[in-house]
Amino acid sequence: MTTASVGPEEAGRGGLPATLIWAGYALGFGLGGFFDGILLHQILQWHHLLSGLEEARQDIRLLILTDGLFHALMYVIAAAGLWLLWRSRAAFAVSGADRLLFANAMIGFGSWHILDSVLSHWILGIHRIRMDVDNQLFWDLLWFVVFGLVPLALGAYFRGNGKGGAGRRVPKGPAGLALAVLIAGALAALPAPDDGTVMVVFGPGATPAQAMQGLEASGGRLLWSHASETVWAVDISGGGDANRFYDHGALLISNSILPAGCLDWTRL
Repeated sequence: MTTASVGPEEAGRGGLPATLIWAGYALGFGLGGFFDGILLHQILQWHHLLSGLEEARQDIRLLILTDGLFHALMYVIAAAGLWLLWRSRAAFAVSGADRLLFANAMIGFGSWHILDSVLSHWILGIHRIRMDVDNQLFWDLLWFVVFGLVPLALGAYFRGNGKGGAGRRVPKGPAGLALAVLIAGALAALPAPDDGTVMVVFGPGATPAQAMQGLEASGGRLLWSHASETVWAVDISGGGDANRFYDHGALLISNSILPAGCLDWTRL
C-alpha cells in the first residue's frame, strides 16, 4: 500500500501537510457561520446580525444587507477551506488524515460560536442569541456551551486520540466536509415556506405610482412599507401573482422566480 508523499516544508501534525490542517479549521469555521446564519437568522429568526443596534432595527434593508455580507464572508472562508483541501488531496491516503480533518473541522465549528458569543454578544453587543426574551444571557450561555465548547472539546479529543490504525478513522472525511459546505451554502439561498407574504424591493428608479400599479396587478394587499417606499411586505394569500411586480419596477421579490437569500426568510 502506498502513502502520499509530504514535503518537509509542508509537514504539520503527524507528518500531514499544514494545508490539510488549516482546511479543517476553515471548513469548520465556515460551517459554523452557515449554521448560525441559516438557523438563527432565517429559519428561527431569533436575530439578525445587527439586531442589537436600535438604528439598524429601523431599516430592514440594512438588516438584510448585513446578513448577506455575513453569509458572503462565510462563503469566502469555506471556499478557502475547499481550496486548501484540494491542495492537500495527496495526503488523503495517509493514515489518520481524515480523522484529523474531522477533528479540526469540529474545532473550527466550535471556535466560530465561541468567537461570536464573546465578540458579538458580550463585547460589541450587536446581537444576542434571542432578542425576544427577558433572560438573554441564559440563551447566550446555552449556545456558547452546546455549539461552542462541546464541539471544541470533541475536536480536541479526536485530535488527541488520532494515532492508530485505520479502524478508528472517520470514513469519507474530506468528501463529507466538502459536501456539507456545498449543501450549507445552497440552503442559505433556498426560499422559505410560502405563507402568502412576500417582500418586494423596488429598484432606484421605481416611483410610488409604479409600485401601486404593481400592487393592483398582483392582486395582493399591502401589509407594510418602509419609509423610503422601496421595501414592501405584500399579502398574496388570496391567489395573487407577486411576479407582476417585476413589470412595475421591482428589483427583488422573495419566494419568486429570483430567490433572494435572506430576503426570502424575512417576516414581519
